[in-house]
Amino acid sequence: MKEYILQYKSFLLFLAKFFITYLVLSFVYQSYLNRFDQKNNEVDGFTISVANQTKTVLSLVDDQSYTMPHLTEPSVKLFYKNKWVARIIEGCNALSVMILFVSFIIAFSGKFKTMLLFILSGLVIIHIFNVLRIALLSMAVYHYNEYQDFLHSVIFPLFIYGVVFVLWVIWVNKYSSYAKK
Repeated sequence: MKEYILQYKSFLLFLAKFFITYLVLSFVYQSYLNRFDQKNNEVDGFTISVANQTKTVLSLVDDQSYTMPHLTEPSVKLFYKNKWVARIIEGCNALSVMILFVSFIIAFSGKFKTMLLFILSGLVIIHIFNVLRIALLSMAVYHYNEYQDFLHSVIFPLFIYGVVFVLWVIWVNKYSSYAKK
């Protein structure tokens, strides 16, 4: 058994760092979410911020874009051209995607300063692309409502996960301790 542990030490260390980071960040995130009363339709601040930033992006195209609290569920209604096109829920804020991103980067660690800068810049990139993703999805739903399920379930998750995957590939190949120098 000891022989296998030594043989797969790098892989086991990767898994341990990934899962520990993922569990700690998920616990912190869940603790943050628990501060909001979903039974009273309270929405967390970051989700509200994402909804408002998406509205700002949509306002560049249409000055009749706005948000308002949903009265019967914990979400924010997003309007484009005066039409309700989306409800922004906690899952839309991409924080769970960011947790996966950070966990992977830490598991494939590198120099601390480089890793910290890459994580911070990666989080900003993911956030920006997420807001753009929601704005594009909202415009697409407005124009092609019959494809709403396909757009929401397939195309736009590929968009955000594609961004994360590209960031991971860049990290592993250029900056991690596993990168070929």
